[in-house]
Amino acid sequence: MIRVAVVAAVPALRAGLRAMLEGEEIRVVQEASSLTDLGRSSAEVVVVAGAFPSRDMGWTGRGLPGEGPAALFLVEDPEEGERLLSFGAGLPVYGVLFLETPAEALRAAVRALAEGLIVIDPRLMPGFEARLGDIEEPGEPLTPRELEILRLLADGLANKEIAARLGIRERTVKFHVSSIYRKLHAANRAEAVRQGLRRGLIAL
Repeated sequence: MIRVAVVAAVPALRAGLRAMLEGEEIRVVQEASSLTDLGRSSAEVVVVAGAFPSRDMGWTGRGLPGEGPAALFLVEDPEEGERLLSFGAGLPVYGVLFLETPAEALRAAVRALAEGLIVIDPRLMPGFEARLGDIEEPGEPLTPRELEILRLLADGLANKEIAARLGIRERTVKFHVSSIYRKLHAANRAEAVRQGLRRGLIAL
């Protein structure tokens, strides 16, 4: 079960998002009118509509390092989406979709974020790819644990299998994986492995 928090200033919007999200795999465990009001949360994914970090600086100060939740920002227009791409680049795991996203796609995005994937609406991909192109290599080095997990990703192991192999929690694996994605500028496992191979970090 994926634990989700919903953040929106308008109660009706929070109720609508809860109705769209909740199901067999997803449970909304917390609601708030702003990110500051949300505070520390047990949620794995925080879905944010309207109360964005650029206007809610109390939350950005936390920076979501380590085992903080993934963040899914729902925007109304492309310009807002572009601004959030800049902010999201500093988070372990994040997504930017439009508020009009259908319920099924929204739930799929939450599942992907819970697995440590980055989720970007196709209409925002040109800006996202341009930002990746501006990042200079080699970038921040991987830790020994991250290198170990990257090798296991290359072997095709799932998060649960990696956790069992290393004797750590699955949630800890997810956040190591998301850190690997961020450092290698990858959006998924295949890209992370490809970047690892290209940089000589791993070998098949």
